[in-house]
Amino acid sequence: MGKQGRKRLVSYALFLAALFQCRFLAFAILDPLDFLALQLIRKSMNDLPGSSFFASWDFTSDPCNFTGVYCESDKVIALNLGDPRAGFPGLTGRLDTAIGKLSALTEFSLVPGRVFGSLPMSISRLENLRVLAITRNFISGDIPASLGRLRRLKTLDLSYNRLTGKIPRSIGTLPELTNVLLCHNNLSGSVPPFLSQALTRLDLKRNALTGSLPNSFSPSLQFLSLSWNQLTGPVDSVLSRLDQLSFLDLSFNRFTGPIPDRIFSFPLTNLHLQRNSFYGPVQPGDQVKISTVDLSHNMLSGRISPMFSTVQNLYLNHNRFTGQVPDSLVDRLLSASLQTLYLQHNFLTGIGINPTAEIPQSSSLCIQYNCMVPPVQTPCPLKFETQKTRPTSLCNEWKG
Repeated sequence: MGKQGRKRLVSYALFLAALFQCRFLAFAILDPLDFLALQLIRKSMNDLPGSSFFASWDFTSDPCNFTGVYCESDKVIALNLGDPRAGFPGLTGRLDTAIGKLSALTEFSLVPGRVFGSLPMSISRLENLRVLAITRNFISGDIPASLGRLRRLKTLDLSYNRLTGKIPRSIGTLPELTNVLLCHNNLSGSVPPFLSQALTRLDLKRNALTGSLPNSFSPSLQFLSLSWNQLTGPVDSVLSRLDQLSFLDLSFNRFTGPIPDRIFSFPLTNLHLQRNSFYGPVQPGDQVKISTVDLSHNMLSGRISPMFSTVQNLYLNHNRFTGQVPDSLVDRLLSASLQTLYLQHNFLTGIGINPTAEIPQSSSLCIQYNCMVPPVQTPCPLKFETQKTRPTSLCNEWKG
């Protein structure tokens, strides 16, 4: 080999060495504390049968290329554990306290699986965290009050777990919260004040919460679900300010007092206030544009407002409404614009519908057990009273 050839060979060898060194440095660039934290997290969890989430987690290669790991410079900034696709089996094991060593983490999620144990207190050290979403697992124990240190947190989703104890008041003080989902747990105690002026979604349904609502919800709220708890007291002063609501569900509680008429002018698509103890008349000031209104199983009284004729699904059953059913509701029902009209178990005295009228197949009417003989026979929900008309003695007693 000539002198020129040897020079070319040496140059090529130096190039390969430099390339190898660059690749080695690219792999070794991850902060050692982050590298160790990922190793400990991996050791504490496994794929459930049928899951292959951890298949790429080979620590002889660059951890920043692992599934669910996202890096910036030499730090892990996002960690998304588990396969978010519906029906995938997910992960099992416990969440290691090493999660708190990922100091630059801004997003952490753990999606459906069988991860159990308590929430590590070390999560509270992640002062850059914006998103904390650990959902549809078997996480138990209390929500650490120290999560109140996460002052940059925007989304807190601990839904569908087995959490117990109270919702820490410190969480309500987080200034940038936009989404709080703690539904489907076993949480008790009262609803704390949520002070964030950016809060748009609050979902606490299916817990064991008690007491009355705080009067501190931000008017920015668009979604509020508190159903299936044991909450009490009036809500008119709380709700009257929340004029940005598009979804409201307070059903299956023990709320009392009147329903504020103003609520029917909010940009709601669904209003669920059923199974409470609301009382008094309901008189919206204008045509109600809400698609579904469910006020059933309360103690509401007075006449049914014709302003409800523009609703698609209207449930007023099991109340104390009296008088004639507005003709506008009947007209909308017969034209199939009103799809569901449940008025059973009230004290109504008449409905202007011809016995020969045909109810559209897409519509449903139930008017049994009122102070009148139903002019048409229509199928009602299952498990309903066999009596078609309320006894005269009860009707006279109510009139009196």
